[in-house]
Parts: sequence; structure tokens; C-alpha cells
Amino acid sequence: MVTKEFILGIFHAAGMRRWNDKIRPVELMELDKQAHKMTIAYFLGKFEEDRKDLNWQEIIEGALFEFLERLVITDLKPQIFNRIKEDPGQYKRLNEWVFKKLEPTIAPLGDAFVRRFKGYFADTDDTINKRILSAAHFYATRWEFDIIERANPHGYEIPEIKAFLQEKQERYYDLKGIQQLALYAKYRNFLDLCGQLRFQLRWSHINMVPRTSVLGHMLVVAILSYLISLEMNGCAKRCLNNYFTGLFHDLPEVLTRDIISPVKRSIAGLDMLIKSYEKEQMEKEVFSLIPREWEPEVRMFTEDEFSSVVTKDGKTIKATPEEISMSFNRDEYNPRDGEMIKVVDDLAAYVEAYCALENGVKSVDLDDARKSIGEKYSGKVIDTIRFGEIFKEFSR
Repeated sequence: MVTKEFILGIFHAAGMRRWNDKIRPVELMELDKQAHKMTIAYFLGKFEEDRKDLNWQEIIEGALFEFLERLVITDLKPQIFNRIKEDPGQYKRLNEWVFKKLEPTIAPLGDAFVRRFKGYFADTDDTINKRILSAAHFYATRWEFDIIERANPHGYEIPEIKAFLQEKQERYYDLKGIQQLALYAKYRNFLDLCGQLRFQLRWSHINMVPRTSVLGHMLVVAILSYLISLEMNGCAKRCLNNYFTGLFHDLPEVLTRDIISPVKRSIAGLDMLIKSYEKEQMEKEVFSLIPREWEPEVRMFTEDEFSSVVTKDGKTIKATPEEISMSFNRDEYNPRDGEMIKVVDDLAAYVEAYCALENGVKSVDLDDARKSIGEKYSGKVIDTIRFGEIFKEFSR
């Protein structure tokens, strides 16, 4: 079961600054880096789907395991961490220490999840899944470095970091996605577009502590949706669809900005007008940047994202979460729990308000948001998941 402690641990990354020994024209946060990394991993993985050894669940969980590890070893400079990884004995001892620190937080997620977490770091196989994650990690780091370098053109360590990143880039030229990025500007533009959501802040009218970006929020929704899907005993495709819907559900906001719910509800029909504009702009600005064969899937993740749907006889039809669990919980039906993702989306907003209030922010808007969302989901149950209990944890 997802607990308050786990959720707050994930949100802690929203306040973890990266490159904090360098001049930064903008703040670069760990949560945003991890989110950007996963949009890149999706892009790279799509080009490798013809491989039988590609496993999306291993990519998703591997990224989560690496993220959790990062939360613990945040004080280690990358250069030191890389040196430790080169020594198998030292790296094993570090992983044992990391596990001891994380065990109380991840144990409620189940014995199978804990075993996969421990096995991930014990297994050093250079699989396609790990290579995709490593390449995505590198690309997101290089993306940040390009920003840092402009502010520190002759700064300390800049030439060494640049040379190191160039050398790492050459290790991934066997991946089709990396080759495509080198060849086509439109693919680089797609990942840049996703990266822009790092700088688009939620609750922008309130002095939030910590600040959460739209991209960081999307990763939180993705992670929690995936873990809850596992708890619902979702089939592989259901878990993947729920994760990537969470990861991309606010992508249209890169074109419209984050418009808060009270504004959307203030004028009759405004919400539908915004949705219509988002769809029009997605056609013009986003779908032109990705391969045409990806469009149906990305549409599923970004349009009508909070509807629970399945594919039957070649047609997409709506279904309740309970119907999905009882009759459509198989990969062939391509199920997606939009209703559950909506609750998780609101849970993330609720926790953002909770964290800000706990950190001393005085705001009537935050108080009202926390109360209204908490009341909305009091006693809420979807399938077997008692969401009301999760919300209640934050009121104790």
C-alpha cells in the first residue's frame, strides 16, 4: 500500500537542488530531472519495441528504484558516485546501506516489490532496459549542462564535465533513439518541449514551499498511479497505460500554461473551450514532432485522460474500474484507469498544499484547496483501493 511516508519522500525531491555548486540561471530540481528522464526513456524505448527483451515494467521500476536511491545519496557528487560504482565491493556496501535507509518506506509496497528493488541493484547485466535508462539519465543531464554551461562558460570543472558527457554520449550510439535524436531536430524539439514543463510552476499565484513544476507533478502522478495499479493486480498493459497517462497527462499545458481549476470553472463552457484549444495546439505543435505511429498512444495519454477505457473489437469503449478488473484486466484489452488517475492527480495537489502549509505558508487558497479535496475523497473507494484512508493519513 502507498503510504504517507512514501509520498512525502517522493515530494522531498521537489526541494532538492541540482548543480548547486554552479551558477544557475534557473533552479534545477531533482524531481524535475527524474521526470524529464522518464519522458526521454519513453522516447528511446519506443524505438526499441521490436526487441523481445524490451520490458517496459523493468524500465518503469528501474527508474523508480534509481530515483529512490538518489533520494538517499543526494549528498554524493556524481564524480564520487561513479567512482564507487566502478568498485563492485564498495557499490554493494553502498546499496546495502541505501536499502536499510529505504526499507521502512518501501516495505508497505509488498514483499515482491522489495525483492525487485534489491535484485535491481544486485544484477549488473547490461540489458536494453538498463541501457535505455542510462541513456535517458545522460540525455537529461546533458540537457541541464547546456543551461549551466551558458552561465559558466569558463567555470571550474566545466571543461572536464563537458568532456565526460561527450564520452558518455558515444556509449549510446547503438540505441536507435539516440541515433534519431542526432539526425532529426524535430525529435530533439519534442524532448525540449517536455523539458519546458520543468519551468512551468504549479500554484504560481502562491508562494509555495517547495515549488512543484508541472513536469515534476506529472511524475508523481505516474509513480503513484503505477504503484496503485500493482495493488489492483493490474495486467502489464494496464500498469503501463496508467503510468504513462500520469506522466503525460498535463503535456498540453506546455501550450496553455497551468490554468487553475477555479479559473476553469469560473465561466460556463470555459473548461471545454480550453480543452478544444489544447487539442488544436497538440495537433499543430506536438504530434508533428513524433512518429505518426505513436499518435494513437500519445492521444490516449493526453486526451480525455481521466476516462477509464478499454479496447474491444478494435473500438475504444468506456468502462468502470470494477468492470476493468472483472472482465478486461488483460493486455489484449489495453485497459486504462482514468478515474483512478484523476484521484491520484488530486491527491498530488492535496499533498502539495499539505507540504506548503506544513512549511509555514499562510494561504486561504491552500487551506480551502486542502479542505475541499479532502472532503471530496472522504471514504472514496475505487476497486479495492481505499483512497479515503490515504487522504486521511495527511489529516492526522
